[in-house]
Amino acid sequence: MIALLRSAGWWARDYLYAAVWQIRATLNRTDPRTFSDGDRTPIVILPGVYETWQFMYPLITAMHDRGHPVHVVQVLHRNRRPVDEAAARVIDYLEANDLHGCVLLAHSKGGLVGKRAMVLDADAGRAARMLAVATPFGGSRYGGLMVLPSLRIFSPRSATILALAKEHEVNARIVSIYGEFDPHIPEGSELPGAAKNVRLDTGGHFRVLADPRVIGELVALSEESGQNR
Repeated sequence: MIALLRSAGWWARDYLYAAVWQIRATLNRTDPRTFSDGDRTPIVILPGVYETWQFMYPLITAMHDRGHPVHVVQVLHRNRRPVDEAAARVIDYLEANDLHGCVLLAHSKGGLVGKRAMVLDADAGRAARMLAVATPFGGSRYGGLMVLPSLRIFSPRSATILALAKEHEVNARIVSIYGEFDPHIPEGSELPGAAKNVRLDTGGHFRVLADPRVIGELVALSEESGQNR
């Protein structure tokens, strides 16, 4: 009963967090190009499905304040494109802006897009590492219940999830971080062969973005990438 109540509390706080940041994202008129200056490791933002880049605004400003150029792939918009297509757009952006040794900062579906982009980029070295927050690398049992194709891809049996699972070479350059309880991904986000799997002592699919460990892991990844540039 205690565990059930704790999960219910996490669930409620998670959706409150999501609602607040969706509203803030709608009201935020900041030009994302203002964050693209800096002389440290470039950070590339990959939001989740139906999210805009503003949903990750606190992490963007935190990294930019540390001297990192932060890039938003605006063509992704709310990230409803198929994963392969979205990943190709990410690669186009990296090439057009001559970015190398980047760290991808991804939430949820953004992590699937980021992993596919890393596979496509294997020989170029533009996407060096990725911090994936609450990404359904193994899919979600709820995906098969969805009507919209943009959500049905999260089924563990979908072609997208199965194909990405076979692309394990890039896993060693990915840090996957996720909560103890995720209402969207009950299976969790552990990635076999990852550089690190970080399970937080909290719950949620959205509010985990605000956990201090996320920025800590992102800073560590960025410093590591910076040393190898």
